[in-house]
Amino acid sequence: MIEHKASEKDRLDKIVSKIETNLSREAIQRMIKSGKILVNGKQEKPSYKTELGDIITIEQEIPEEIELKPQEMPLDIVYEDDDILVVNKEKGIVVHPGNGNPDGTLVNAVMARCKGSLSGIGGKIRPGIVHRIDKDTSGLVIIAKNDNSHINLSKQIQNREVEKTYIALVRGKIKENEATINMPIGRSTKDRKKMAVIKTGKEAITHFKVLKRYNEFTLLEVKIETGRTHQIRVHLSEIGYPIVGDEVYSNGKNPFNVKGQMLHAAKLTFKHPGTGEKITVEAPLPQYFKDVLNTLKLQE
Repeated sequence: MIEHKASEKDRLDKIVSKIETNLSREAIQRMIKSGKILVNGKQEKPSYKTELGDIITIEQEIPEEIELKPQEMPLDIVYEDDDILVVNKEKGIVVHPGNGNPDGTLVNAVMARCKGSLSGIGGKIRPGIVHRIDKDTSGLVIIAKNDNSHINLSKQIQNREVEKTYIALVRGKIKENEATINMPIGRSTKDRKKMAVIKTGKEAITHFKVLKRYNEFTLLEVKIETGRTHQIRVHLSEIGYPIVGDEVYSNGKNPFNVKGQMLHAAKLTFKHPGTGEKITVEAPLPQYFKDVLNTLKLQE
């Protein structure tokens, strides 16, 4: 960690850009938003006005600037037109490049297909990315091909107009047929790489409905109103029903030898950014997920 005492009053992102001259403003803003840059031990916004003597802490593991290259990779395209692309992402694929994942991401593959016709609002390493799902979460991701589409879809997400439906297999037998989890989520104070339910976190609302109960597991349909980092994984773990295979918010041990959370973004409903028409796209469960459910069915 690098500590710096503020000697002037200015925006936090501007102050940091003077300290870390090798980082772009976009990279600095992302680090602030992800909690890798703190003021007096607390997370603030990039626009936070520093006070004289404020202690600014910067994580030493600073992400490198990445040269983004198109890469020919297979894509499961669910929907495409001149404005948007909807992809069914495989488990194990990172959405966009970052520290430790310079290439082989969904963005690299989309760049190769779209040949430069992507929104630039997400920054140099996130062209077209309006929202994302975790590396080991499979399912639907919307890509914006132009800035107008990106702005429109971002507003829909911000206004909670995009309906996101997931399928999850959790450990334990849930008694309730359906319920809502309303618990604030923020970066963990014990482990900065994890998210947690904390009082100072941002509002996070998750609805779930039981689809099927097995002997020691439950299959859920999950809908989220908010899109906090790791929201579904954190919420289900917090109430005592962690997602099978989740190596961060569970012990990861399971009888199916599954690595990574059994969570699938199965359905998205939104308004087309160009026409305003309501669109629903769906992605079937991946084969490994179906195989686990078949195994559970045979054990009943």
